[in-house]
Amino acid sequence: MARPPVPGSVVVPNWHESAEGKEYLACILRKNRRRVFGLLERPVLPPPVSIDTASYKIFVSGKSGVGKTALVAKLAGLEVPVVHHETTGIQTTVVFWPAKLQASGRVVMFRFEFWDCGESALKKFDHMLPACMENTDAFLFLFSFTDRASFEDLPGQLTRIAGEAPGVVRMVIGSKFDQYMHTDVPERDLIAFRQAWELPLLRVKSVPGRRLADGCTLDGRAGLADIAHVLNGLAEQLWHQDQVAAGLLPNPPESAPE
Repeated sequence: MARPPVPGSVVVPNWHESAEGKEYLACILRKNRRRVFGLLERPVLPPPVSIDTASYKIFVSGKSGVGKTALVAKLAGLEVPVVHHETTGIQTTVVFWPAKLQASGRVVMFRFEFWDCGESALKKFDHMLPACMENTDAFLFLFSFTDRASFEDLPGQLTRIAGEAPGVVRMVIGSKFDQYMHTDVPERDLIAFRQAWELPLLRVKSVPGRRLADGCTLDGRAGLADIAHVLNGLAEQLWHQDQVAAGLLPNPPESAPE
């Protein structure tokens, strides 16, 4: 796997907040609500606008209860489950995200297809994990700030994936960051982890999304602002990996974790 790029070196940060960015975001919103896309659907842009689409499959990995389904729901602009129910079988969710490239100034529509599978299903059915890992472009490894065991499980997961899928992008996300006052994972442990593994480590909150004036409907634009750092991070890592694989960028040697 290529060494992760410096944040903000591939994708223009906060471009989605600019006037140009908001015009592109309009195609994934409808009356300030997030549009839901099926596997064969895509956003409709105005006729004069031409934009390339980059599609990626992403497997979301982590212990039961860390918030995998909740994270995918937030990324897609869906309601986050209030009560935890383990995912039965494989659940796929499509999320579109426009981003502007630093090098060329070109706008690319990223299509992320998230695969989420419950831990019990993975253990019970042998075909589940191979199906999730087949042709996967990236792995999102989740841990919960309120579950120390989920953090300590990360090195084992990362080592297994490094052996089975060495060329795949890997990112780590800490969920329930808004409950940081009750964290079981102190900052010093996060610093040590980043130094050892040299992987992007992002944080997300578990609080319900903001609402529109009716008090019921999720505010799609506000929700995008809450998770833009995750979608931009994924776009940056995956685009950089593709450029390295195509020989358009050098691939510095990757140091092994200590």
